Amino acid sequence: MKETKSVKLNAQQHQQHENGHFSPFKFAKLLDPEASWDKDQLGDVLHWIRQVVALLCGLLWGAIPVVGGVWIFIFLAISTSIIYGYYAMILKIDEEEFGGHAALLQEGLFASITLFLLAWVLVYSLAHF
Repeated sequence: MKETKSVKLNAQQHQQHENGHFSPFKFAKLLDPEASWDKDQLGDVLHWIRQVVALLCGLLWGAIPVVGGVWIFIFLAISTSIIYGYYAMILKIDEEEFGGHAALLQEGLFASITLFLLAWVLVYSLAHF
């Protein structure tokens, strides 16, 4: 029974790959400056990096108990510098091919601010009240 499910799943993945709806992703590509990126793949990677940074900063800010609006700007500076450093220094891509710096730097920005604030407020409230 398990073999049948595995065969069906592999067949579906292969069919999706042939149709162009699914492309396999390898984690080694994340640090390879010679890898080729399309706009959607790079956007997804930048989005999820920003979400991880938001969650970590939100948990840290809430656990330390810091308060004030300046910490939001510190998070934005950290998050943006990590994203810029990743695509400009590690991947060494030409940003003009992907819509310029503004398009790349705003990938996942608003969702990450929401996640950051949610994690910060929840951890702060649960740990200190």
